[in-house]
Amino acid sequence: MREIVIEKPYAYERKAFYYETDQMGIVHHSNYIRWMEEARIAYMEYVGLPYKAVEEKHILIPVLEAQCEYKNYVRFDETVEIYPKVTFFNGIRMTLEYDIVEKETGKLCACGRTRHCFTTPEMKPVSLKKTNKEMYDIFMGCLVSGEKE
Repeated sequence: MREIVIEKPYAYERKAFYYETDQMGIVHHSNYIRWMEEARIAYMEYVGLPYKAVEEKHILIPVLEAQCEYKNYVRFDETVEIYPKVTFFNGIRMTLEYDIVEKETGKLCACGRTRHCFTTPEMKPVSLKKTNKEMYDIFMGCLVSGEKE
């Protein structure tokens, strides 16, 4: 099993682009979900599971649910840090939570959650514990709180 050693929370850094803003000059709410996906994909690469490599093993990780609670706005050209963390994992399903923080001020701008499952390309459920123990062990090592099997 590959041991995950994370001394501080993983942060994905992202600058807000002009095209992501609305008429009020604030990042449109739909972009936060996109940012969470970017952070999730970058986090997976960080822990040794690049998404492309996962798909090459014929495993997909579809989103079952996405939610976001908006606390403070982000404006064009501000930089945020997104902190993804695995809070539930049982080998078949996984939940990640995200804190989106304005880098300069440290203010919490949004917090969100995505729920996923693992499937074959034909969308049949997969148990990583049975089909890919190495991947299972990496995700299990990422679990920071919540429930284990």
